[in-house]
Amino acid sequence: MVMRDGGLLDVRPGADSGRAAPEHSGAYLAAGLALALYAGALLAWVVTGAVDARVSPLDFAEGLFNPLAGPVGALEPQEWALAVALAAVAGAALAQRTVARPAAVLLACLVLARSLREGVGLLHPGYRSAYRFEAMGGWTLATHVLGLLTGIVVLCVLLPARPEAHQGRDAGSWWQGRVSRICGVLFLLAGLFETAWMVRLLTAGAQGTGSYLAGAVDAAVSPSVDAPVAGVAFSALASLATWLIVGRLALSGRRDVRGALLVFAAVQLYLVVRTVVGYTVTGAFGAGTRTVEGTLDLACTAYLLAAMTSVLVLTTGRAFSPRRGSTHSWARTRPE
Repeated sequence: MVMRDGGLLDVRPGADSGRAAPEHSGAYLAAGLALALYAGALLAWVVTGAVDARVSPLDFAEGLFNPLAGPVGALEPQEWALAVALAAVAGAALAQRTVARPAAVLLACLVLARSLREGVGLLHPGYRSAYRFEAMGGWTLATHVLGLLTGIVVLCVLLPARPEAHQGRDAGSWWQGRVSRICGVLFLLAGLFETAWMVRLLTAGAQGTGSYLAGAVDAAVSPSVDAPVAGVAFSALASLATWLIVGRLALSGRRDVRGALLVFAAVQLYLVVRTVVGYTVTGAFGAGTRTVEGTLDLACTAYLLAAMTSVLVLTTGRAFSPRRGSTHSWARTRPE
């Protein structure tokens, strides 16, 4: 409190609009604990696989970014990135940050889809029996069950915990929601490019579209009972769906999708950087421009690298504050 013209002027900071409402505190804590538990399970797989393979710390670090450095564990790069994303969002949810809600909902949907894919595979008797012959089969099944429970818990507790109205669709002009819409355009273009690229590969390749789609939704088509791996087809289709759905929401001017944009862009940027490192090591940049398919592949990779970097810069900037006149970050919100 300070004196102004003989009266009192309240200069105390207002409520932190980047923090969850008190009535939603329990929901954020439950979601954070569930995500942290599943993230810990995936990280345990990564560490256990590296130890069993006798991978040194330096080789492990190199293998995270160099596809030709050799295996670094039982899981794939998509699972490594998912584990880190789950841990980061779990920390934000435990800290009661509203930006964690859209990211947690997105990750819960992906984790739930992975577990349901395994459930479809378990409908086949031959696939079920394979779990009895693998040394890590029981742990793999337990991880998928944990993923199923995690997805259900997060969606059940966070979907009703809606943020305040000013954190949803922009109430102002089209220009005020420009950053969200720019990110939406970048996401939608990425989804369209990847869709066209996938269609080209399926129509020109030896693998039929039916078997590819079956492998994405049915774990028995491409068995992996020795580790909780979803496979390339599932990862590709899940990425396409995320780009198109989250991009459409962002294009409508919704600022409450910021966390989903931020987390998914970070995951995809890591995967693209790993691809670029592989191209650099193998000299694919020079050889790729000699064919139309190689040129398109390099162009798509370059676009993803630039687009995901742009989304990260935009979503961490001040223009994505939850309301006009405030600055929003993962850690705190302060009035300007």
